[in-house]
Amino acid sequence: MKTKDHKKPSKIQELTYELKVEQVMCKNVTTLKPDNTMNDVRRILRNKKISGIPVIDDDRLVGIVSIEDFLICLLEGGGINEKVENKMTKNVVTVYSDDHIVQLVGKFDRDGYGRFPVVDRDTKKLVGIITKGDIIEGLLKKLEIDYHEEEIHTYRASHIFEDVISDNSILIFKYRIKGGDFKTAGEQTSKLRKNLLRLGFLPETIRRVAIAAFEAEMNIVIYTPEGELVAKIHPEKVTINAIDSGPGIPDVKKAMRQGYSTAPDWVRELGFGAGMGLPNIKNYSDEMTLESKVNEGTNLNFVIYTKKNED
Repeated sequence: MKTKDHKKPSKIQELTYELKVEQVMCKNVTTLKPDNTMNDVRRILRNKKISGIPVIDDDRLVGIVSIEDFLICLLEGGGINEKVENKMTKNVVTVYSDDHIVQLVGKFDRDGYGRFPVVDRDTKKLVGIITKGDIIEGLLKKLEIDYHEEEIHTYRASHIFEDVISDNSILIFKYRIKGGDFKTAGEQTSKLRKNLLRLGFLPETIRRVAIAAFEAEMNIVIYTPEGELVAKIHPEKVTINAIDSGPGIPDVKKAMRQGYSTAPDWVRELGFGAGMGLPNIKNYSDEMTLESKVNEGTNLNFVIYTKKNED
């Protein structure tokens, strides 16, 4: 499978794959207890100028009460001294603090919420709250920081290939990936990205590698018990093999269709398995091959060529 015209990812797109919820969420969260009253809700909504308040019991999230809940209480003739636990929304959709921002972008649109409570993956305790505004603010701050870092590395990079005397020089980086470990998912791609930055690769190349490698890493985490990313760094290209010992892909052609996914419901609830992984890898790479055998595993290979003058 090859593609001549690859997509050019923006810096914003790259950062949505890199940044995690805990890096942009609001940590100073105003909360209520179940035995607080709707009068307390009115006071907080008015004073804090917010639209929703998490309800916690022993640091565990048990509900959320919004301005809509408050208005419904009034319209239904509920007393202002009604307890919050009787009017709050109990089935709360949450996100984990170690989720990547790219997972939330679709979640906001799909679920139609203006905010998500953030909980720790292990303890399930409330650790923050995140809105679209928090994401935008976090991206803008990271953009400014990364801009200066890229400028420094552009002029101070070691250009290792120019210093080595050889007919053909290749750097090889190997990253092991544990299946089902969503807490550390994406970390291996982050390590690869930092190495490319230190080697002096230009921003567009790094973005394309980072997005494609992240999608490959997530496929291993979601569908297989273990695997690895093997990145071969040439002067003129970056070649990556994503190898796993998973169940294999029965129909490779169907798997390449945008939106096709065999991910279970619980994985979709985490924001993954939307059927965009392989299509994204193909879109952002110059060459791609995929070999898979049922009950044996999959070998995904993609190539991204570098350019001396990139926009």
